[in-house]
This record gives sequence, C-alpha cells and structure tokens, in this order.
Amino acid sequence: MLMRAEDKITLLINGTAHDDWMRYDVDSDLFIPADAWSLELGLAGGQVPPKLSEGTAIRLMLGGDVVLSGVLDCVAERIDRQQHSFSLRGRDGAGILVDCSAPIFTTKQATLAEVVKTIVNELGVRQVRIAAESSFRADKVNIEPGDTAWDALQHAAEAAGLWPWFEPNGTLVVGGPDYSAPVVGTLILGGGDLSADQQPLESLSVTRDLARRVSQITVLGQTHGGGMDGNSEGKNTLKATVKDPTIHVYRPKIVIDHEADTPGIAQTRARKLLADSRLAAFTVEGVVTGHRAPNGKPWAPGMRVHVVSARHQLDQILFCTARKISGGRGQPSVTHLTLKEDALWIPDAHPHKRKHRRSKNDSNGQILNIPGYQQ
Repeated sequence: MLMRAEDKITLLINGTAHDDWMRYDVDSDLFIPADAWSLELGLAGGQVPPKLSEGTAIRLMLGGDVVLSGVLDCVAERIDRQQHSFSLRGRDGAGILVDCSAPIFTTKQATLAEVVKTIVNELGVRQVRIAAESSFRADKVNIEPGDTAWDALQHAAEAAGLWPWFEPNGTLVVGGPDYSAPVVGTLILGGGDLSADQQPLESLSVTRDLARRVSQITVLGQTHGGGMDGNSEGKNTLKATVKDPTIHVYRPKIVIDHEADTPGIAQTRARKLLADSRLAAFTVEGVVTGHRAPNGKPWAPGMRVHVVSARHQLDQILFCTARKISGGRGQPSVTHLTLKEDALWIPDAHPHKRKHRRSKNDSNGQILNIPGYQQ
C-alpha cells in the first residue's frame, strides 16, 4: 500500500525536497537536549545527489507539518557491490548550544529574556519565546570560560523554575509543561471498533519500579554566614521533609543540598526530588502505527493522551515526554511513545550556586569569580 503524502517524512535542504528513504529516525525528548534525526538515502542508478554540506539548515516535514528544524551535522557515504548510499545525521537548534561555549558576560538585574538572548543570540538562535508569566530578574549572572551555552541556558531557566526546549519550527521556548492542554485522543490496546478520537496500540509496556521510589525526602540545607553587613551567622539546621502518600512502604531518603539556603528553597527542592522519584518509577512505552496522534497532529513531547489497556489495568491520562518516529523503504511507519504520569513533572526551581573559585595565589581570600545564578 502506498503511503499517503501527508504521512511521508520529507527533508527540505538547499531548496530541494526528498522523501524516499531506505530508513529514517526522528527523536524528541523533553529531558535530552538536542533532538536527533538520521536518514539513509539509497541512490537509484548510482545518481549522486547535489553536494550536501555539514552545517546546512534543514527542515523535516510530515506532510505539511514541521516535525523538526535544525542542522545537518554529518554526511556518511557508503559504496559496496550491492548499493551506493548516503547517511545523513543532525540535530535541532539545541545542537550548537550543547557543542559550544556560552559567551562570557556579567550582568545584574537582568530579566530572564535578556539573559537567554545574550546566551544564545551569538550562536545563531534568533527565535526565543518565554512561555511564563514570571517577572523573574537575576540579581547577578556571571558566565565564565568553560560553561557550555546549553548549561548556562538551563541554569538560567531553572533559576526561574522553568525548562528550555526547541519547538519543531526552531523556536527556543523557556517555560513549563502545560497540563491544561486538551487530551489528543485515546490509545487502546485490544480489539473492538474504535471511534474517530481513538487509535489502536501495536504494543504497550508498563514498568513500575519500586527501586526508584522513596516514601519521603528530607532536604538538609544551610544559610551561609556573612550577608550584606558581613555580621550575620550561618545556620546549618535548615530542614524540609515531604512525604508521598501514594506509597505504603517506608523508604526514606535524606539529601544534603548546600544550595538550599532558605526554608522555602529547601521545601521546593524536597517536593521536586519526590516528584522526580515518582516520575522515574512509572513508565509507559507504546508503539502506534503512523506518526500522527488521534487529533491529526504529529506526535510530540508535551502531549496529553488517554491510554486504556485492560490487560495492564491501565485507564488514565498520561503525559508524553519523548517520541521517536521511524520507518523507511519496506518498513512500517511507526511512532514509539514514552509516557509518564500526568501533572507530575515540574522543572527544577533551583538557584544553581556553585562554589566560589579563589585564586591559588590569593592570600587574602578575595573571591575572584562567582559563577552561576544568585537570587
């Protein structure tokens, strides 16, 4: 059966389009920077395509919908007695931020948008959107040599309680998950007639892992001495404990966090670590035919979907954290989904203060560099 045009993966590069692949894979994961893609092109009759240069901007389309915008990183040409093929690999806009150092700068009382644009603009990222209502300002931002642009960006986002990712159209977004977004439809494992907003699952795996769970988290922090007047005393008795009422096995954990220097930060940190524990302990992985959700949109992280499997005793709304679309000549076009509990993942609102670096020749203990983000 011929694939419909709206279901084909098309590569747009140098003003040309190609959609006949021996193999293709396109990944997207909220928790892994730089979404990756790879394509393998078999050459009919030995015809060599126009020169493909690393660093060329590309766009991957699913019919008329953009699924990834990025750059061609690698071109590999293979010739043997049977065939002549090209393998193309690349990443989205986060690739250059992961590879390259952040610009060195120091600023005070800067908004999050100002900090983010200063970090990414020199590396060619022009489309930036702050998807939050926060009026966050950093008291001081100091980027020093050795910081990658992605690390600096992630720290700036986390200091405001947000998270960075790239949309398929190439826009850098700094925000958080939208748990108010409508459910894209229902995935069902099992037979029976399906309605228009339902889609069958080819396979479903549900993993519950007690080893990743804790029943309570206690964060021990401290307040550093000094302060603005240099006379305040440090406190090492900051403590915050958060319990998970959904687990009935006593599995406590204590975390020492030197960056939790207020009761509020310690409490927020404890809630975040407990949510991470619960998030890691429950994973649903499903495979569906095609690359579109029941609502007709291309599958993407951040979608909310209803999953039903009587065999797994599962009937709930889940949150998509990763998806991989794959297929090719003679292969089925499928999408692999990684799903987690809905409304559970929250970005890490954490100040990311690192230890002060002192010159080894500085006898009076003067602080030379204070990297990181201070609130």
